[in-house]
Amino acid sequence: MATQMRPNIECSDAEWQARQELAACYRIFDLLGWSESVYNHISVRVPGEDNAFLINPFGLLYSEVCASNLVKIDIDGNKLDGSPHAVNKAGFTQHGYFHRHLNWAHAICHVHTTATMAVCSLEEGLMPINFYACNFAGRLAYHDFEGITVRAEEGERLLANLADKNILMLRNHGPVVMAPTLQAMFIQQWSLQRACEIQMATLSMGRKPILVSDDVIAVHQRDLREATPPGGGAGVGDFNAWVRRIDKIDRSWRD
Repeated sequence: MATQMRPNIECSDAEWQARQELAACYRIFDLLGWSESVYNHISVRVPGEDNAFLINPFGLLYSEVCASNLVKIDIDGNKLDGSPHAVNKAGFTQHGYFHRHLNWAHAICHVHTTATMAVCSLEEGLMPINFYACNFAGRLAYHDFEGITVRAEEGERLLANLADKNILMLRNHGPVVMAPTLQAMFIQQWSLQRACEIQMATLSMGRKPILVSDDVIAVHQRDLREATPPGGGAGVGDFNAWVRRIDKIDRSWRD
């Protein structure tokens, strides 16, 4: 694909689109309160390039991320585009391992929101006590806390514990959400966040929660596809709606 000049960057049309979508995602996460100072990541594969990824510049707030200042890196977190910005390689350890070994994991996010970290810190994890939690019943994997994720050798255990799931709840830490598209990753993170927020609120009342039965959960998960809004794929309609929202606030993410 032919390259075109962009603001401060030269890249293919496909990469520029991926940059704009990822930059929008960072701004949406920030608007929703899912950022964590200059930490955490959302990463996506560069379309048409083997082992090339886009990630946020270390040291910038999510509200400062835009399409042109995203950093292009390889599978080990090394810069490929001459960006003046640093990359938090320590934080990319888990992302890099999943990107390396899971061909379908094109988009990955890791957050430290209060609600998701709180649920990750419960022995029961996410409980089937609300609508959104039923989306994930039987579909979450868990990994015991081993300290800050900077050692490559932990990657083998992360992958083993993930097994055939696409969300790994890092106990005492926070979730890692993976999907074939950025939009699908976003809607799963949104739903997981809501499930955890509602669980926190329910348990805070000090009353015994109502557990949804396995039979009802099976029906709920079967029928979820019927509730998908139009828009061309999982999460597309939702993501586009939030893009319209951030555009009304600040369009600088597009540059």
